[in-house]
Amino acid sequence: MKDTLLNEIHNDEWMMNILKLVRDLDLPDCWIGAGFVRNKAWDFLHQYSESTPLSDIDVVFLDKKNTSKEYEKELEAKLSKQASNIKWEVINQARTHLWHNKQPYNSTEQAISDWIETATCIGIRLTVDNNLILITPHGLKDIESLTLRPVPSLKDMTLFNERIHKKSWLKLWPKLSIANSDKL
Repeated sequence: MKDTLLNEIHNDEWMMNILKLVRDLDLPDCWIGAGFVRNKAWDFLHQYSESTPLSDIDVVFLDKKNTSKEYEKELEAKLSKQASNIKWEVINQARTHLWHNKQPYNSTEQAISDWIETATCIGIRLTVDNNLILITPHGLKDIESLTLRPVPSLKDMTLFNERIHKKSWLKLWPKLSIANSDKL
């Protein structure tokens, strides 16, 4: 699945342009995460000929030197000037450990591993020599099997269930299933 997903993204001119914009920010440990990659995989596995629209593009990085929300807003504004038709969400993962009541994260990948669903815990970036790198803290098994599963660290299943309902994933991608749905 990994090679197929990377190939699909590499062959998507729009996605590659987005990846270049984010790369050019030159942020430390920077990735585009969540739906940008996950939706591409689910669309491919559903054999959709068109991409499912994204609600936003999540740009995540880890910079312990500048953790202000204002800095994130500046970065969002910079991206919006270059691609105004996109809702950007830029978040420094150096402060998100507070949301999860944990010690500070050592990497963006570690922070991504605490996102609500395993299939959402994914990130991609474009290197300066135009190679794509994928991070998947929980692997690709759930994405490939079209399984929605909460991350092991999630304590409140209400968040998991609310996101599935709010985002209408089961309607958008009807082959999705919920892991252990009898326990939710």
